[in-house]
Amino acid sequence: MTLSERLFEEGKGILRLKPTWVPRAFCRPGKRIKLHPDDYYVLGLEKGGIDERWFASTTWAENGPGTPEDEGLSYVVSRDGKEKMLLRDVVAELKEKVIGDLWDKYHKWPMFSKFFDNAGPLPHHIHHMDKHAARVGAAGKPEMYFFPAQVNNHGGEFPFTFFGLNPECTKEEIKKCLEDFAKGDNRLLDYSQAYKIELDTGWDVPPGVLHAPASLCTYEPQFASDVYAMYQSVLYGGQCVSEDLLWKNCPEEEKGNFDYLMDVIDWDLNVDPDFKKHRFMRPVVQREDEKHKEEWICYKSKLACAKRLTVYPGQKVTVKDGAAYGMIMLQGHGTFGGQPIETPTLIRYGQLTDDEYFVSAEAAKKGVVIENPSGCDPIVMLKHFAENPDLDF
Repeated sequence: MTLSERLFEEGKGILRLKPTWVPRAFCRPGKRIKLHPDDYYVLGLEKGGIDERWFASTTWAENGPGTPEDEGLSYVVSRDGKEKMLLRDVVAELKEKVIGDLWDKYHKWPMFSKFFDNAGPLPHHIHHMDKHAARVGAAGKPEMYFFPAQVNNHGGEFPFTFFGLNPECTKEEIKKCLEDFAKGDNRLLDYSQAYKIELDTGWDVPPGVLHAPASLCTYEPQFASDVYAMYQSVLYGGQCVSEDLLWKNCPEEEKGNFDYLMDVIDWDLNVDPDFKKHRFMRPVVQREDEKHKEEWICYKSKLACAKRLTVYPGQKVTVKDGAAYGMIMLQGHGTFGGQPIETPTLIRYGQLTDDEYFVSAEAAKKGVVIENPSGCDPIVMLKHFAENPDLDF
């Protein structure tokens, strides 16, 4: 029996995952992702602070030259912690046994999620559409946001997100902002609108849409890609953005071509006068009874989606899903398919936890038995999917 088969059988199709921490040189940690305070810069100052934890990831983090070959990739670990294997490789070996019909379409697990936790706002930036990402050997990146109350005891320095562009602005004005990137503040946000973020709600962010995320800890289900470019030069508070990030994931032959940067923008989506109506998401209850409640929280993209599951104190339920998924605990403790689940308060870098699992398509369709032994505290978890046939509204 191979290692991938042993890990699969040990968990009866439910794979225990090791925490995956990702630094970003251009970010400042918000320190709400439960990493020990001494460990946010454990990878070195040149790597930047750790302000992301990636979930169910088979996607390499594009952090520039010198990035380790497994940065951003999730590891499956045995119950005793002595054996591990990349989730990417487990999927490659066991194929449809792990991810079902998705294997035939993608030949990989095609999404991941993350907690993104920055102390301040991010620059107005963009994720490329397929046609632009393909030119650098990558895929486009649709993503969605959700802001869990459990990891947002404070809103950070700027709890507002800028989305898109004002309907009345012109392409000439935006191109001028990009041309002025290296001259100081290019004033791109003068042409956008900010929204105050409401906890336990979400937003849909298709590729080609400019967005400057708020300083909240954000849960982000997304397609398996790490392409982006930063279009804003100076942040709120005076932090400057390196010009090389303006040309991130740009083909070599297009660097210096501002018309190409403009083409990356999906203009119609950005200037949509009903942007909030079309992109804002409140939770939608899928099923609810006296034992549990399951809600869709990210549901406007067909390529990635997410649910929030609550199991009430003292209850035992069997929850079925139509597709494979990853999960991360937000609150409570108990058992999940016979394996322990808990919500750690503090995690050291490299420490194993019991708060993250990957559920195979086989196990998801059979149903996962979840038991909450607490007399007062609910179990709350987030579940991230790729394409899911249950998403039918």
